[in-house]
Amino acid sequence: MAAVLAPDQFDDALACALAPGGLRAVYQPIVRLEDFHVVAHEGLMRLRDRPAPPTLVLDAARRRGRLGELEVVAARTVASGYDYAVADEHLLVNVSVQAILQASARPQELIDALSTAGVDLHRFVIELTERDIVENVVELKAAIGFLRAAGVRLALDDFGMGHSNFELWHELAPEFVKLDRYLVDGVSRSPGRLSIVRALVQIAGELGTDLIAEGIEQQADLEVVRDLGVRYGQGYLLGRPSPEPARRIPEDVLRAASKIRVLPSHALRVGTTRLTAGHLLVDAPSLRADANPQEAEEIFRRHPDLHAIAIVDHDGVPAGLINRRAFNEQLAKPFARELARRRTCAEYMHESPIVCDVDQSVETMVGILCGEDQRYLSDGFIITRERRYCGLGRGESLVRRVTEHRIEAARYANPLTLLPGNIPITEHINRLLAGGRTFWAAYWDLNYFKPFNDEYGYFRGDRMINLVAGTLLRHVQPNWDFLGHVGGDDFVVLFQSEDWMARCSSAIAEFNSAALALFDPADAQRGVLRCEDRSGRIVEFPLTTLSVGVVQVAPGQYQQAESVASDAAAAKRQAKRQGLGLCVLGETVDAAAAT
Repeated sequence: MAAVLAPDQFDDALACALAPGGLRAVYQPIVRLEDFHVVAHEGLMRLRDRPAPPTLVLDAARRRGRLGELEVVAARTVASGYDYAVADEHLLVNVSVQAILQASARPQELIDALSTAGVDLHRFVIELTERDIVENVVELKAAIGFLRAAGVRLALDDFGMGHSNFELWHELAPEFVKLDRYLVDGVSRSPGRLSIVRALVQIAGELGTDLIAEGIEQQADLEVVRDLGVRYGQGYLLGRPSPEPARRIPEDVLRAASKIRVLPSHALRVGTTRLTAGHLLVDAPSLRADANPQEAEEIFRRHPDLHAIAIVDHDGVPAGLINRRAFNEQLAKPFARELARRRTCAEYMHESPIVCDVDQSVETMVGILCGEDQRYLSDGFIITRERRYCGLGRGESLVRRVTEHRIEAARYANPLTLLPGNIPITEHINRLLAGGRTFWAAYWDLNYFKPFNDEYGYFRGDRMINLVAGTLLRHVQPNWDFLGHVGGDDFVVLFQSEDWMARCSSAIAEFNSAALALFDPADAQRGVLRCEDRSGRIVEFPLTTLSVGVVQVAPGQYQQAESVASDAAAAKRQAKRQGLGLCVLGETVDAAAAT
């Protein structure tokens, strides 16, 4: 194998590239992720007889002012070498913004280069790349319009990296936007990347643009971008660049993509939006410390709902706070108004108010509610930005927001087990329904948990709940089987594993054995729990065990997640009534016999 060229040899490589026959073409497939059909190829240039990386040759052309010339030659090479046998396939041709705007590569030059292939220009998509900031979008838009008039379509390359930005997306209105590999590679493990791609899918839908995820090298990433709604994919997993255009993806990739992957959890989604003190801010006037109390009285008169006034120094930094109620009580005393004329606001203020920065999260402000200083209930608190007064906050608003935030958070993640809550469960059912995949919805519940919890207390009851969570986690395939915690002792597993029945039976057997350790030895040995009922009588209950009801969901059988959950709950109730541990809707299975 020849040695890679040294930097000073790239000019020579550039000359070779521009010589007749100096370039050759390779083609990488672009796949429609809905059905995994190859619908297009990206044409890539290679030096015919040199090992120089194409990007470095392009850099050499840029330095010599010959970038447009080189890219026109490359476009002609990939267009003339492509096999156009499949009628509805398209060819993506790389052209830089700089080359399009250079005199040597005006749009007509590109059209002439593509026309050498002798096929309809509607078969071509210009893949627009740019490594520098586009200073003249108007001129670029005009050049792209010329290409479009000839029938060529447009793709914006490397979105999310470099200088590809929303301005170009909005102004050029490309038919395709290619997501940079930075966003795609590892998206199955990165909640942050997943959130960005999900948002871009929504934007693309509203703008009428199709997304192409490039750089797909991992099966998990392929499945996630497909499930998020990205329409097309490209990468080594789907096919490497080759002189002969590939028309099928590898069979093992196709087989593995038959399931819908469980998305990574996202801690920032818990409680939806990050709430800050700014969400509690009340726009309210302030006074200087040397202001006359009559000014404070006038402010309270003009603002009947204002609970306090912040007192600030000459730099706008809070120095204290005047509470409306306390201020009015002082003025109500004999001769107080006469004396107030000779006083300042500093003499009526609390000198150590509660102060929060506008960007401080509401969760970190919980300490205010739990602290010994309870003035927040009457005084509220001062909100600042970079230490300067910004506005006021009310104590009751803080209490309400914290309560709402935690209730909402519990819908996303159960606070005891930290498993996904009702909203993620519903979202995943909807993803499975939309994907047209067969899956099994399993609804789990404990038998005779209430007597156990009443007898031993909530602490041991929480241990029992966590034992269920831990047991189920060990018996699901985390990539395909979604485990959620509805609340209390109710759990849901959305199985795509075809051996779901064996997993259910094994989980029940493991839990029922492990749960004995949570009972007192005497109760475990007797095999029953003895405790008093409400009348004071000693009654016996069976020991706590695990039951599950399962409903099979075939493609097209259900339209709504609510119907799936309802039928799974019905199967669970049937399992508890029959006492057999495992019940499949429409049939009954003995969990012990199924293992």
